[in-house]
Parts: sequence; structure tokens; C-alpha cells
Amino acid sequence: LLFPGSHDSFSYWVDEKSPVGPDQGTAIKRLARISLVKKIMKKWSVTQNLTFKEQLEGGIRYFDLRVSSKPGEIGQEIYFIHGLFGIKVWDGLKEINTFLEQHPKEVVFLDFNHFYAMDDSHHFFLINRIRSAFGSKLCSVECVEYVTLQYMWEKKHQVLIFYHYPLYEEYSFLWPGNKMPAPWANTTNVHKLLQFLETTLEERSRYGTFHVSQAILTPRVKTIARHLIRGLKNTLVHRNLPMILNWVQAQKPGVMGVNIITSDFVELVDFAATVIALNDLLLEEDESAT
Repeated sequence: LLFPGSHDSFSYWVDEKSPVGPDQGTAIKRLARISLVKKIMKKWSVTQNLTFKEQLEGGIRYFDLRVSSKPGEIGQEIYFIHGLFGIKVWDGLKEINTFLEQHPKEVVFLDFNHFYAMDDSHHFFLINRIRSAFGSKLCSVECVEYVTLQYMWEKKHQVLIFYHYPLYEEYSFLWPGNKMPAPWANTTNVHKLLQFLETTLEERSRYGTFHVSQAILTPRVKTIARHLIRGLKNTLVHRNLPMILNWVQAQKPGVMGVNIITSDFVELVDFAATVIALNDLLLEEDESAT
């Protein structure tokens, strides 16, 4: 199946009043003592407008998550992070779980792929939060090819957690990060991005893993310097989304096709609906086969 996802899914709210996150270099931390710098950072850190609930209601089913402790804060609370701190992870998990309670046949992928300022005790704290939030909805690690919607419904599972840190080995419900490869183009050029997406699809493992196509453009330092006030959405996303959506519309789901596609500002075009509709091609294949 083909699923729509969001990039930096939690970044609809970041805290300008908090310190700059440990995912940033020393130079940025120094600059951020100037209040205007944090306002500019926010324009480039926010990649989504919709909350988790709104993204889920819009059809998003894969969430790209980066998390961090707050250095200097007492306790082990973990927050989402992208340059600036976002909401507490616990609040986001509860919001997702509420949606799943109301929609027992829906399935989500939560991909914890970047960790900052976290030692093992922070990881144990976070993993226990994940278990507390979802309980029996968590799908244990299994052969990827076995995990069909029918399988999930029969087991009453709704959540697959991908955890890119060695402690995943100690928990049956944490899937290793290498089961969710997400190659990254790291370019501001839409033509290079589309070429990269095509190439990485050709290199996709035939069996044994999921696969993320990151249909996103990444600003460089000079991009930000030239367009400080305009921000990510106005500089890179608005202009290029139509071409990216054209690429999406030309894709096919299936073994050697696309599996999960992520985008910034998922509500700006009919992104989720376009991705979901491509699954009809699988039905057509079934009908022609019979």
C-alpha cells in the first residue's frame, strides 16, 4: 500500500521563548540571543501548519519525529524538536491515540529517527511513554510482508513504531530504523529532487523493509540568508509543490513502487488525497489478474 506522510510532522508549533535546541550548532545558539533571530528561525523550522489531529483527519498516516531532552531541565521530559523546541512528545502521542480510539481500523507509522541530548535513561523514559500511550495497539516486529491491513485488524494493532537507536533490541514493539529507510535528497532544486526520488526508488529493497520517498526541498544556509523573512513555505514550498505533486500522480504502489511519500505543508495541495487514490491502481491490478 501507499501511505501519505508529513516531514517534521510535529513542527506546526515551536517555542520562540525556549532556548535553541541541541540540534543546532554553537554559532546559531549565539546568534539566537537576539530575539529577532528566533523569529526568523521559526519561519524556517516550521514545515507543517496542521496539528497531529488535523493531519490524521486529512489522511496523513506516517509521522517523521525528531525528539530531544531540554538540557538543564530537571526530570526526563522529552520534546519534539526542529531548531526550536516543540510540544511535549507525551502530548503528541495522546493526541494520536485519541484519534486511533475513535477510528479502530486506522493504522499509523511513527518514525523516531533523530534523538538529541538523550542518554539511555531518557530513552527508557520515552519508550515507557510510548507503551503507556498505545498499549496493545502497538504492533510487534514481524516480517514486513506479513503486515497487511487484515493482519493489523485481526490483532487489533494500529501503531508501528520505528526507533533509530540500539535500545530497540530490548522491546518487541520497537521496529529497527533500518526497516524504514528514508533517503534524503538534501537539495533546493526540484529537478534534482525528482531525479533523486526516481533513483532511490530503483534502489529500493525488494523485500523486508518499508520505504520513504521524501518529496521535500531543503534550504541551504545561503537560501536562508537570501530569503530571511520569507521563510521556507514562501521560498521553496509554494513554488515547487505543483511539480512535486505531478511526480506523485505518476507513481504506482506495489513491490517496486512507492510506499510512503512525505511532504512539507501537506494541506497546501491535495497531497494526501492524491497519494491515497493511487492505491486504486492495486485494485485494478487485482481485477485484471482475476
